[in-house]
Amino acid sequence: MSGEDPEAAYFQSIEEFFVSRRGDPLMLSNADWVLIRSWRQAGIPLRVVLRGIADALDSHTHSWSRGQKVGSLRYCAAEVEAARERREQALASGTEGEGGIPGALRGFAAALRGATGLGPRAAACAQALAPTLEARADGPGPAREVEAWLQSSEQGLLECLAQDAGDRVEQDLAASVEADLAPYRSRLPPRVLEQVREDGRARRLLESKGLPRLSLFHL
Repeated sequence: MSGEDPEAAYFQSIEEFFVSRRGDPLMLSNADWVLIRSWRQAGIPLRVVLRGIADALDSHTHSWSRGQKVGSLRYCAAEVEAARERREQALASGTEGEGGIPGALRGFAAALRGATGLGPRAAACAQALAPTLEARADGPGPAREVEAWLQSSEQGLLECLAQDAGDRVEQDLAASVEADLAPYRSRLPPRVLEQVREDGRARRLLESKGLPRLSLFHL
């Protein structure tokens, strides 16, 4: 997958893994692509999704219905959810990532405090968000709630960064995203393309200031 757009690679990696494990060519349906999109929106990392797909297909291989091909990625949804729950338990216990969820939140806070070259709106946003992240690290709560909160917090930070950047920078970012999307436009449904587009813009905007995505997805 080297050289591919990192956001689109999430979708393509899942497609390729499912098709290869299934054993014969299969075009994913729009419903399958939307399911992958829901996993990405929920912040489920690629390795967790692939683990769930592998578990589902391994189970099918030893089931009474093993002579029938799995026709949809939806068949794997329950095992993907189970793999997600195991990961969330590992995050809560601190056995996944460096320090689990509290360590991640403190790391995000440190990145915001150490950021340089921020415009006035982004600097104010970062200064306000950093202590909030540190405070939540003392009692973060369930991973799903933390992820939703981080996504909302990141959106506010992105809005501040965009306001400071101005229209010209935004246009350049959009052009860069569209150039990377070119190989995928004929394959990915519009809603999936929009997800990839949003993720690509967010990554580039944050990277331009040396900031990480605020998400447990990347742990």
